[in-house]
Amino acid sequence: MGLLSDPNRRRALTNLLTRLNTPLCLVCYVAGVAWFMGLAFEPFTLRTYMSENAMGSTMVEEKFGAGERALAAGREFSAHKKKAGGMPVDWLVKAMQSRGLEVFTQSFSRTLPFPDENKERYMVRGTNVYGILRAPRAPRTEALVLSAPCSPGSSNNQAVGLLLGLAQYFRGQIYWAKDIIFLVNEHDLIGMQAWLEGYHHTNTTGMSWTPLQGRAGSIQAALSLELSTDVITSLDLVLEGLNGQLPNLDLANLFYAFCQKIGVLCTIQGKLQRNDWDTASGYNHAVQTMLLMVLKQASGRPWGDHGLFLRYHIEAASMRGINSFRQYKTDATTVGRLLEGMFRKLNNLLERLHQSYFFYLLPSLSRFVSIGYYMPAFSLLALILLLRSLTSAHALDLWVQLGTPAAGTEDGLAEVEQVSSPGVLSVLTPVVISHLTGVALYTLPILSQDMAVEHFPVSETEAVVLTAIAIYTAGLALPHNTHRVLSGEGTEQGWRVLKLVAVLYLAVLLGCTALINFSLGFILALTLVPVAAFVTPHVPRVLCAVIMVLLSPGCTLLLCVFVYQELQEAPVSLLEGWNLFLSAISQGILDHSLYGSLLYPLLSLLIYPCWLLLWNILFWK
Repeated sequence: MGLLSDPNRRRALTNLLTRLNTPLCLVCYVAGVAWFMGLAFEPFTLRTYMSENAMGSTMVEEKFGAGERALAAGREFSAHKKKAGGMPVDWLVKAMQSRGLEVFTQSFSRTLPFPDENKERYMVRGTNVYGILRAPRAPRTEALVLSAPCSPGSSNNQAVGLLLGLAQYFRGQIYWAKDIIFLVNEHDLIGMQAWLEGYHHTNTTGMSWTPLQGRAGSIQAALSLELSTDVITSLDLVLEGLNGQLPNLDLANLFYAFCQKIGVLCTIQGKLQRNDWDTASGYNHAVQTMLLMVLKQASGRPWGDHGLFLRYHIEAASMRGINSFRQYKTDATTVGRLLEGMFRKLNNLLERLHQSYFFYLLPSLSRFVSIGYYMPAFSLLALILLLRSLTSAHALDLWVQLGTPAAGTEDGLAEVEQVSSPGVLSVLTPVVISHLTGVALYTLPILSQDMAVEHFPVSETEAVVLTAIAIYTAGLALPHNTHRVLSGEGTEQGWRVLKLVAVLYLAVLLGCTALINFSLGFILALTLVPVAAFVTPHVPRVLCAVIMVLLSPGCTLLLCVFVYQELQEAPVSLLEGWNLFLSAISQGILDHSLYGSLLYPLLSLLIYPCWLLLWNILFWK
């Protein structure tokens, strides 16, 4: 405290930090990136372990053996689905009733804000079918969910058949202490959203659905099964949910433990675990797996039906069967035994999963990176903004001048007012106009789609995406002259005040984002922090403008599309990447309207206007 209260010592510290500001910022950036890349190195990670005592042992005897019967049910379901042209509701109701379940249906409808060209739908109507197996040894206050989406074509028929097979097998067991809900939802995430809203008596998305006639207890955990072949080579675990939420790590640990026990190959991000961590190829494999998780989490979209359960504090995950070129094969009976073991362990829970981590990254299923290990990487990047806002020369001068007490003379008061007053209006106008541009980017693409379709030969989806790109691009030309509305030219003090506001604003935005979705906050920090740290009106404008555009939120999204395809070992051409970029924009807007994803409003209403403030500083005159 003496160092900060003594003016001489504070001035000496200020001068030191000002003199070393640029080297410190460079060191922090390199250290932050190096820290993050080192997280995939196995000695720096932790081995996964079961924290919940009730699930600590896998010593249960799995007896499910009706795999062939389940596949036969799946083929029958496929035939009736093809005949009905969609969900065979009547057949599915009778099939569940014949297996001793209490069966109910729910109808729902949803009109999308614009057509979803990826899945070719606009007016969505469907029916969910679910059966409840009542717990014979409990007061029926808690429940578990096993779901399988009714996908178009021949997809996921085996999953529905296995769900029916497990329902019949579970009906004959007497040890269940929780209700078990067997759910077949139509139209993937839309149907799941309707069912969850009906189950919890909420309506956050404006969807129309009929009230549920049957209800079980409070849902403790849920598993979603996706299986489209009779035999598989591996099971892939999907964890990423809406807005980057993740289930409790014990759920992933439970899946991994039973895969190890039963002998099923298990993957995450579609990649098998490797043991050669001390080689370059082993480390590269771990980095790719972790980066795929980071990109998926940063997208904010639910990557499976499980992703919508997480918003209701229900621990959930999706399991996808993969049938690749590997010779090792696993049949439906083995998958059924794995699900039986997992449900028996979840049945033992005395309380919700809470003892393990909710914030983590997974370079493999046997190793994890906790929040205490990965947050320093983001903190080092955020420290750059703090150094720039507190110790850069112009910010320090402004801080000292604005913080000088005016208790001396009237001349001192007049001097303070003279220094600070020009910066207020210079800041206010670009801040307001930049945020109005963000509001236009958020609202106009959907509101103006009908007008665009009337005047241009484009579809509704193309109109929404192209309008968003046009507003985004127009924002580059608008704000950098806004300060000249007030007077013929901007003041030197004005851009310094604006940069101080922009840097502090960005620090708060990134900090709050990283607390909710670390991956998104870290990716934005990688691209925006260098811009915020070094942009001034006195740098070479053309070069700096090109760099700023390349590091803008839109180009960051485009780069992430190409990086994701490379990590998936499915590289694309420039044209294909551009089409995927356009599809990502439309899906981001749809995810916000349908499920409440926060990525699109965050980027359009907050991140993009903040970037425009930095763009304004570059072209300050």
